[in-house]
Amino acid sequence: MHDHRKLGRFGTDPLIGAGLPYWLPDGAIVRHSLEEYVRDLERRAGYRHVHSPVLGKRELYEISGHWSLYRDDMYPPMDVGGEQLVLRPSLCPHHALIYRSSGRSYRELPLRIAEVGGMYRAELSGALGGLSRVRAIQLNDAHVFCTLDQVEAEAAAALALIRRAYDALRISPARFRLSLPGPGGKYVPGNWDRAVAILRSVLDGLPYDAVEGEAAFYGPKIDVQIADGAGRESTLSTVQVDFHQPEQFGLEYVGADGAKHRPVMVHRSIIGSVERAVAQLIEVHGGAFPAWLAPVQLRLLPVSAAELPYAREVLDRCGDVRAEIASEGSLGARIRDGRLVPFQAVLGPQEAAAGQLSVRLRDGHRLDAQPAEDALASIREAIRPPSPRPASRRQEPGFPVPPSR
Repeated sequence: MHDHRKLGRFGTDPLIGAGLPYWLPDGAIVRHSLEEYVRDLERRAGYRHVHSPVLGKRELYEISGHWSLYRDDMYPPMDVGGEQLVLRPSLCPHHALIYRSSGRSYRELPLRIAEVGGMYRAELSGALGGLSRVRAIQLNDAHVFCTLDQVEAEAAAALALIRRAYDALRISPARFRLSLPGPGGKYVPGNWDRAVAILRSVLDGLPYDAVEGEAAFYGPKIDVQIADGAGRESTLSTVQVDFHQPEQFGLEYVGADGAKHRPVMVHRSIIGSVERAVAQLIEVHGGAFPAWLAPVQLRLLPVSAAELPYAREVLDRCGDVRAEIASEGSLGARIRDGRLVPFQAVLGPQEAAAGQLSVRLRDGHRLDAQPAEDALASIREAIRPPSPRPASRRQEPGFPVPPSR
């Protein structure tokens, strides 16, 4: 594995502050492509996307329990117009209020809402590290509001969605962890035994470790652990069962019997922190991302200045293929410089005259020259994001997909 801090397309500046990285163009492309893939995956799985503010009144977090049990990891309140506003440490209180914004019937459940939204943690400077641990987090978060009878199926479906995304991203979990409450921790009272039993059932058949002291303050969780090049573990994805916050916020639905009932809240994050997910992708692939994630997918290499007009013509026809022209330096140096790009096309006098592309794959394999439109069509097929459907692995027509490292 590689060190994402050396390979990454992001940076920091003391005027912005520690733990607050900015994203350079190539890094931003990877980030946005990842977010788009996850949103599509969620949409096809029945999630409805929402958007909520990164600020909330202190009272909101007092109700949720964050203020009393999680305050050390939160930023201090800001006095604005006679109110105390707080940068949110979590999205779940906002989503609970979105659920509460209208009356709900059992016919609407399970109600799955998702968001890629900002949250903020007051991490100590010694704990910060590249993109793996930051203070401003873009979280892929979702909450499923369901009946007690639906909880196990929803939690299992959430874990299956996580595993499908890992397959598409070509990353592997280090282990699955059942995170349980531990002695002396700060935990709210609630139906912990029931929640733990549900998650154990979801994990049945998978190897996992049960670890005390790692639960959220409101409930147990399944943590999908990843490891960096030095073997350090961190949590990327989670599935959590929460009986506490529906009670705190007075969430209800009308059942088939006409009476009001309390829903259960399943917290679920497919890729967790976008920052940490990108750091893991960089380290696993060494910057040689799967073709659909690559910042540059096609590099056009005119052999000389005479082929530069043809290169520009091809670039204009690339459309949704992320392409660039590299014309400075020797051809060999340019090929080596673009070694992480999935496809490179050498444009010599013969290709320019015939309107063709001679494509070279990332592993050095060279394909026969073919008409530019045919080559671009094959590249478009090869760079399509993986299908979000749980179908068998697709066999791409046209060019083979270049392997990542």
